[in-house]
This record gives sequence, C-alpha cells and structure tokens, in this order.
Amino acid sequence: MDRQELIALIEGYCPPGNAASWDRSGIQIHAEHKDILSLAVALDPTPETIGSAIAHGADAVLTHHPLSLSPGLPDKDGPYFRVLKKALAADILLYAAHTTLDTNLNGPAGFLADAFSLQDRAPLETIDGVPPSLPPSKEPLLGYGLSGTLEKPLPREEFLARLNSIFPVQTATLVGTLPKTITRMAYCTGSGASLISAAREAGADVYITGDVKYHAALDEMTGPMAICDVGHHAPEEAMIKVFGDLLAAALPVPVTVLPSTSPFTPLFSTL
Repeated sequence: MDRQELIALIEGYCPPGNAASWDRSGIQIHAEHKDILSLAVALDPTPETIGSAIAHGADAVLTHHPLSLSPGLPDKDGPYFRVLKKALAADILLYAAHTTLDTNLNGPAGFLADAFSLQDRAPLETIDGVPPSLPPSKEPLLGYGLSGTLEKPLPREEFLARLNSIFPVQTATLVGTLPKTITRMAYCTGSGASLISAAREAGADVYITGDVKYHAALDEMTGPMAICDVGHHAPEEAMIKVFGDLLAAALPVPVTVLPSTSPFTPLFSTL
C-alpha cells in the first residue's frame, strides 16, 4: 500500500492536531520507499524493536512513544544512535502516535472503558488543558484520561480480577483504601499523576494510572478516592495491542504487534 495511505489511516485514529505542544508525534525517521509491504506496531522505538521489525520483514514501524522528545545529532553511541543506524540502513519508516493516540478517547485509548463498559464517559482534562464542562462532552470524546460509571457496581475482588485479566497488576501499588464496591472509575495510561485531582472531582472510587510520586500519594492517603499505580508500561502495552489489532483488520498488508517488556522488574523475582 502507499505510504501516504498508511499514514492517513493512522492519523484517522490519531489526528495530528490533537498533539500536545511538547510532543513529537508523527514521522520520526523518513524512508525512501513509498510502498509499504508490512507494518510492525510496538510501544517503544528501541533498537530491539527495530531489529525485531526487520526480522519480521516490516518496512514500516508504528510506535506509541516518539524516538526522542528533543532530537539532536547522533553524535554518540546509545539507543538513539542505534535506532537511527538500524532504521536508516534498512530503509524503515518510523512513525510515532503519542499524545495523538492518548487524546482520542473513542479510539484505542478507550480500551479500558470498553472493557468495563463504562457509562457517562468524560475526559479528565480537555486538549486545552482545562477540566471538561458538565455534562460529559458529546462525540467526539477528546482529552486526557477518562472517567465513567460501571455498567453495574463490582465488588473490589471482582473489579481487580477483571483489571488483571486486561493487563497484569500483580506489581501495582495502592494509595488509600479500595472500596468494597466500585461504582465509578477513572484512568489515564502512562503518567497520569497530574490528573489525580480531576479524577477525584469526577467522583471516581478508584483512579488507575502510572508514575505516581511520593508526595502526591501522601496527599491522597486519607482521601475519598483510591489510586492504583499500575506503572507506565502495562496499560500502554495493552493499548498499543488494541491499536495494532485495529490496524491489522483495516490494512491490506500484514501487521505484526511486537511485545515489549517493562524496564522495571520486581527485585525479588530476580533472586
């Protein structure tokens, strides 16, 4: 398929105009070829990702995270240099859909809301960086993070079991006390600590996110809302798989979803 057709399809799910001002979504590495024969989809643009994509015969790679938020000269060895070296040598097109994917809550970013059949969905923050107006905005649903009411209240054990079936939460940490029954939830994939207050104001019983810092957690210990820090990797890995599956169903070329491993490993599991 034509390269521009592929990019147009990706950007149908991830409109470039929705990108945060600091983001670097879009083409990361140009390729000379115009015909795409195979696509690889992954969370991170690492040397291992590019190597695996080449091994699978892919000539285009779509990642969630950009190659760099502040790209510069490849003037020293390291992951940035090695990705460039591998991709350029193999004429690999690298495209990143970062906040452009995060902010389309009707797309793959809504995967957790879909899994829990959330009702009354609303973003925690609009693209302009302000809390959404109430009632929840109409279609399209755009913004950062999402809150909603469960189709039916779930006992916390059943809620956690369902969450763990979507992505692993065995190493997750909890701030506060998880209610015996979950009626309303909020989540933000990746780093969502800045939206804790928005999740609380949205009436969530539990907020699921990653990268919560110590002092933010300390402030919420006795609050009305529990916070489940599931890490940065797990929910985004699940989201990018959903996106890969959507593209596989829509594209006339093979699509391979390349799994990744979190850089964080429980210490005692290594002993």
